[in-house]
Amino acid sequence: MTNHSELPQHPEPTGPAQPTAGTGPDPLDTALRLVRAQAALVKRFDAGLSGLHGVSLADFTMLLHLSQAPGGRMRRVDLAEALGLTASGVTRGLAPLERIGLVSREAAARDARVTYAALTPTGRERLAEMLYTARKIAAEHFAADQWSADDLGRISALLTRLGGTAPGRRLG
Repeated sequence: MTNHSELPQHPEPTGPAQPTAGTGPDPLDTALRLVRAQAALVKRFDAGLSGLHGVSLADFTMLLHLSQAPGGRMRRVDLAEALGLTASGVTRGLAPLERIGLVSREAAARDARVTYAALTPTGRERLAEMLYTARKIAAEHFAADQWSADDLGRISALLTRLGGTAPGRRLG
């Protein structure tokens, strides 16, 4: 039988996590707000990109990474690392893009075990259209009447501190 007087006593939760007086914002609440904001932004991009181009934000991101790689191609393992995915996750993500002709699979000339994902000419054309849509969605989300340039700069810097790195070069 457990002696309850030996167990640590914790106050009962009373709703959303609140900071203790004088301790500042609650890190968990902050993290959960960030997750909700990210989910809302992904939903917005997914709706716009799928409605006009038949791709998700994840698809768009893969294509964007390929477009920024030398020669428009990357080893699948490098693409997985860049996207924070597993190799099998990248393979699953690339399969539909290969089927619709936006990406092709290329074997390495020197090592048959290595395969590359390469952006096709059609993929490059379609990506240019997707970039236009993505920029429009981002501009609507971060409308100038609600977000100043300083706001965007601060958000960008804070997200970078959290590990949200920017693309390798300007989106073109």
